[in-house]
Amino acid sequence: MVSSPHEAMHRIFQEYPGLFSRVSEVLGIDIPPPTSATVLPNDLTENSPIERRVDTLLRIETQADGPFLLAVEAQGKKDPRKTTSWPYYVTYLHNRYGALPVLLLVVCQDHATAQWAATPITIGLPQWPTLTLTPLVAGPHNMPIIKNVAEARKDLALATLAAITHADNPDVDAILKTLSAALRDTPETLADPIAELVAQGLGNRQAAQQWRNLVAVDTSFYKSFMSEEIRDEGRAQGRAQGQADSLLLVLDVRGIALTEEAREKITACTDTHLLHQWLERAATATTVEEVFDNAH
Repeated sequence: MVSSPHEAMHRIFQEYPGLFSRVSEVLGIDIPPPTSATVLPNDLTENSPIERRVDTLLRIETQADGPFLLAVEAQGKKDPRKTTSWPYYVTYLHNRYGALPVLLLVVCQDHATAQWAATPITIGLPQWPTLTLTPLVAGPHNMPIIKNVAEARKDLALATLAAITHADNPDVDAILKTLSAALRDTPETLADPIAELVAQGLGNRQAAQQWRNLVAVDTSFYKSFMSEEIRDEGRAQGRAQGQADSLLLVLDVRGIALTEEAREKITACTDTHLLHQWLERAATATTVEEVFDNAH
């Protein structure tokens, strides 16, 4: 299963196409609610050796203003190549889809990248620009920080995107606890994709483990692949922690001195088989080096 923040930041719009209507409100853009949305092919490659793919492409239908194309790009860091690829995406789509209005939305997880992405891209001469592209940017600078359960339940898709964009926020613990609590009474057909998207969006951050623990407790009835995986991981971690605690107790009772490095090695170990070996050796060892000795 793909687990990168990049995937989550744009895939959420595939799962919840109507989300853009609420995002546009947050960003101060007056775009009417969609009547329908269709996921379109994201391959923008022509007969050339350069392959170009927008992350997510949607055709949004509105009742009053007609249809438009929404190209969503997930951006994890500054990338100078986007100054050429983003204008290409927009002009290509403009030609391919019969002059439908095209809007580019860039989703970021840090302030520096968001500020960079919002900078207009100008093609032409300094004294006479031929084309200027101004991306619409959603990120930690403008997405709401949702720490109220009722507010999160009111719009779970927006709360999910907000949690992903605030992955590095100092209050991310409270944000995740709020979203987890909001999912408790949510049908699993809605809650499962959200749980997985948030896990993807957090990537390898420390908060990812907190989210897994929250989902394991608050959504233990879920049957999705990720939820089952979370519970399996939680059980394995619990066994490892129990073995580590038993090992430390045996060493303490037997009067075997431990350095801070050795104690950290034991408490950080998640290999239950290795911990079991150390525990067996601790019964007869006279030093901690004998416990760790691979020659045994």
